[in-house]
Amino acid sequence: MTQTTELKAIADALRQHDRFLVVTHENPDGDALGSLLAATLALRQLGKDAVMYLAGQTPLPREYAFMPLEGLLRESPADAAQRVLLAVDCAKEDRIGDEAARSRAPLVLNVDHHHDNTRFGDLNLIVADASSTGEVLRDVFAELGLELTPELAEPLYIALVTDTGRFQYANTTPKALRLAAELVEAGADIHAVFQEVYESVEFAKLKLLARALDRAEVLEGGRIVVSYLLRTDFADVGASEPYSEGIIDYLRAVEGAELAVLVREQLNVGAHAHKGSLRSSIDELDVSVIARRFGGGGHRQAAGFSTDLPLEEIVQQIREGFLAQRATARA
Repeated sequence: MTQTTELKAIADALRQHDRFLVVTHENPDGDALGSLLAATLALRQLGKDAVMYLAGQTPLPREYAFMPLEGLLRESPADAAQRVLLAVDCAKEDRIGDEAARSRAPLVLNVDHHHDNTRFGDLNLIVADASSTGEVLRDVFAELGLELTPELAEPLYIALVTDTGRFQYANTTPKALRLAAELVEAGADIHAVFQEVYESVEFAKLKLLARALDRAEVLEGGRIVVSYLLRTDFADVGASEPYSEGIIDYLRAVEGAELAVLVREQLNVGAHAHKGSLRSSIDELDVSVIARRFGGGGHRQAAGFSTDLPLEEIVQQIREGFLAQRATARA
């Protein structure tokens, strides 16, 4: 199917069904939460019965606390088996975090922009060259003829501005910038979004950042910058797990760095021991390939994984993956 055909198929499914469970990936970022809220509001504008669900009990990142996410369920609703499952910004079905919710759904719709999406839905709309899932959803909403209200424009803007790194990453396309203008014209309060997302940092997060920066080291002649956080760091500074969000961007900004790596011990003892984040500063390096060594994935320039391997082996495998890609690029 072409993307145009897939877009129409998704839009038709949203028109034809009445009850939806809208989900995104665990440990959500701005694109995930913005897309989750926007999709829910859009369905309600269509007169549908739509509820938001996020698996797990990890607190939401503090910087997104201003978003109107009242009613967000953290446990799967009892009537999940009667609701169409709409997954947004989720590259793999296991990242939804609730096998029962996925298996019981009468229909699974998968809307995303990760190039390594496994296309786990009954219907899929995967636009790998889109800046964000929010951008993909805007095209869906246009196909549905929905009014772009301020309430709908703002979460789409949050998805867009965060996944483009405030319009600084390589995925900031002309289409993304045109969409930003459209969302501002529709009433998205970009000043309020900037203040809440980027200028409401709690002191505990700064203390956590300080620990990561203090441990940072360079490898391969400065082309790799790597750091780590221990479980005790979070307890010592009074930080919750989402406080580590964004720290890797400071590592990525180091002069000469082509790959930034942040590995942290997970606070949930039932999860994998470590969670890793990878960021690339050059087009030739696809960090999703490195993440797949650990069963993870993501974008070319931003990816992640979870693993039980010890820190030393994680770093070694990342170095090997980095060197393999650089050797291929030079060949």
